Amino acid sequence: MKKEPKYVAFSTQKGGAGKTALTVLVASYLHYVRGYNVAVIDCDYPQHSISEMRERDLKMVESDEYYKGMAYEQITRLEGKKFYPVVESSPQEALNDAEAQCGQEDYDFVFFDLPGTLNNRDLVIALANMDYIIAPIAADRVVMESTLNYMISVRDNIMNTGKTNIKAMYLLWNMVDGREKSELYDVYEKVIKELEFTTLKTFIPNSLRFRREQSETRRPLFRSTLFPVDKTLVKGSNIDALADELLELLK
Repeated sequence: MKKEPKYVAFSTQKGGAGKTALTVLVASYLHYVRGYNVAVIDCDYPQHSISEMRERDLKMVESDEYYKGMAYEQITRLEGKKFYPVVESSPQEALNDAEAQCGQEDYDFVFFDLPGTLNNRDLVIALANMDYIIAPIAADRVVMESTLNYMISVRDNIMNTGKTNIKAMYLLWNMVDGREKSELYDVYEKVIKELEFTTLKTFIPNSLRFRREQSETRRPLFRSTLFPVDKTLVKGSNIDALADELLELLK
């Protein structure tokens, strides 16, 4: 019997909230470190940021002996395990493309990078077919209001109809500045609780390391579709803790 993969979307209507970066970081960690089979459906038209990142990553591996060696070492260590597929798609074709991909191989998780507007019928249908939605939030009034309104809309217009696969939605604190007063987060947490939404225990700190991709400098990389977060950068990033929490919740 083929596996029934979990469909997961880091999704919000506020640009710059980190949904694309989180999709890549979690997908790469689960696939290359934790041994799960992962696929990514990039529906974020017209940017297709993850597809473009995969293209950059592959070009760097092909042209740079250092990354070529990293790729060979990783494939050898993982006993021939391939890079996870990144499928360039659209909200209209997302589910068909995911089904086609899952027909080729068994996957544990399929991550969707979706655009952030709910005024698109195809996007609403795609969201309704997710198993889990994770919405990144930040301690910023504009981001918070936009994300909470998005969550309310998904809950009221999709989940409450009963015609959905969504099992749960979670909020994730992202870009957390350790210098900010905790009272600010307490206020927001109170609002979230009143709205009966659930926040993940793990938070993602605000750090320049999150911008590190493959480059000619060959510095330890953080964000890549071909490699996991470098071991020297994992500590303090909470990516490992986030992956563990998600695995527990998405069983």
